[in-house]
Amino acid sequence: MDGRDLVRSVKLVGSKQGLRTVRSAWRRSRVDARALSARGPERARVPGALAGAEPGPGGGVVRFARSELRVRVAVGGAVFWGWDGAEPLPSYALPGLAPDADPRAVLEPDKDGGWQVVSERLTVAVSRHGAVELRTPGGVVLRRELPPRWWEPVAGGPARWVQRSEVPADARFFGLGGRAAGPRLRDGVYGLWNTDPGGRFGPQDDPLYLTMPVQLVVSDAGTHLAFHDNSWAGRVTLREGEEGAGSGHDRPGMSEVRVDGGPLRCWVVAGTPARVLQGWAALTGAPALPPSWALGPQHARWGFGSEREVRRIVAGYRERGLPLSALHLDIDHFDAHRVFTVDRERFPDLPGLAEELRGDGVRLVSIVDPAVPAVPGNAVFDAGAAVGPSGAFVRDGRGRIVRGEVWPGECVYPDFTDPLVREWWGGLYEERLAQGSPVSGTT
Repeated sequence: MDGRDLVRSVKLVGSKQGLRTVRSAWRRSRVDARALSARGPERARVPGALAGAEPGPGGGVVRFARSELRVRVAVGGAVFWGWDGAEPLPSYALPGLAPDADPRAVLEPDKDGGWQVVSERLTVAVSRHGAVELRTPGGVVLRRELPPRWWEPVAGGPARWVQRSEVPADARFFGLGGRAAGPRLRDGVYGLWNTDPGGRFGPQDDPLYLTMPVQLVVSDAGTHLAFHDNSWAGRVTLREGEEGAGSGHDRPGMSEVRVDGGPLRCWVVAGTPARVLQGWAALTGAPALPPSWALGPQHARWGFGSEREVRRIVAGYRERGLPLSALHLDIDHFDAHRVFTVDRERFPDLPGLAEELRGDGVRLVSIVDPAVPAVPGNAVFDAGAAVGPSGAFVRDGRGRIVRGEVWPGECVYPDFTDPLVREWWGGLYEERLAQGSPVSGTT
């Protein structure tokens, strides 16, 4: 921690919001202690020596002394592999069914006692000790996954694991979700757990908001995307490679994924950047096409204190000849205790304001925060409690509603993995849409 971090921490703890944040962290640690038992002594495990293989649709299963690896090439060229019986489903990332297996891809013996699956765009080679290589049709290695390692509690429980990978020396890493450091990922450690650092933040604050175990790796040999389909907490360590000068040796790039539990499974898509992104969209579902105005210049910040302030900002763009397609009202324009209700004292005529700005070619967009104040009598809280057999809000392993601190105070969180909850939450947007203000999604 440097001096700036220390000052920020002191300011946070000394504020009312800071005290609530500390209380929330204490509550969360208690919940984690109850739900996640102490690991105690652990036993390390690696796949061991190769014991045999069994062909299957799009690939097959390669068995080792202490694990097994399933490899399957899907129609469209995406490659899946999963250890210890991990299957593509269930998955939060894949919508509906997993893609069908490519019947042309077959499992066949490889050199040095290993096995390989040859497909149109990739060759997957599995060594006799559990390393997995992804090669282009010409034999160039795009990625080499070293044999994984698990640590299993002796008393039983989920195993944590680590997967180390090597990429070409000239490869560069991108992705891992929304990062304060930007899309290009330099050498460092990146957390896999959604969070908010609070207050002001900079490139060194990580993780931040939306984290995803998705890497886009670009090199002269080709572009590929690797997605470790796992929702547990973890971290990714990246180190860029170094090309040898003159007669020097290349040092490959390195990626290390450590996860606290859950399945060890991965999807890989390779090809040109456009083909890779197309393959990724085919796996996880294409995003909805936004309206044309949403692709133009937009303005968003915290602290529009009134309708007058909004008009002043829009007028400033006009006076300077700057284009503006949309202006976002942040969560500070809400009633602090009602998620979808505007603060009428500062914004007495939101529909009128939206219509006025639309006449100037500017859309007024509302931000919605999916945190519901845990206050009996609150309309959204009470309605959520009546959704489905167990309510709309996330619950812990003991069936109790999970609570946390957000800007309006103690809040609960809709469980968007439940279709009934998604339908209920989507219906709440009608109030905002009726006021002429589209919603920019949840934050």
